[in-house]
Amino acid sequence: MDEKLKIKISIADRVYPLTVDFAQEEGLRSASKKIDKMIKQFEENYAVRDKQDVLAMCALQFASQTEQKQIDNTIDGEATIERIKKINAILDQYLDK
Repeated sequence: MDEKLKIKISIADRVYPLTVDFAQEEGLRSASKKIDKMIKQFEENYAVRDKQDVLAMCALQFASQTEQKQIDNTIDGEATIERIKKINAILDQYLDK
């Protein structure tokens, strides 16, 4: 059953009414809180002209975090594959004895 909820999310002092799946509500509310926290930090630490500048900085921050996680996972995956290959080679040598 696809249960839908009507919620209101506030971002940068604007309210956005949304209809979402029940399972998405917690994630959306958490994300809006993180965005508002980041907005506050940018406004306190940088000279920004308006909310659009701050929102652009937030978007860049979140996008770069996502991209970096993908890069890190790719690197970790490649390292894991190399370790598995080495273990397989050692096992092959052992089994050939």
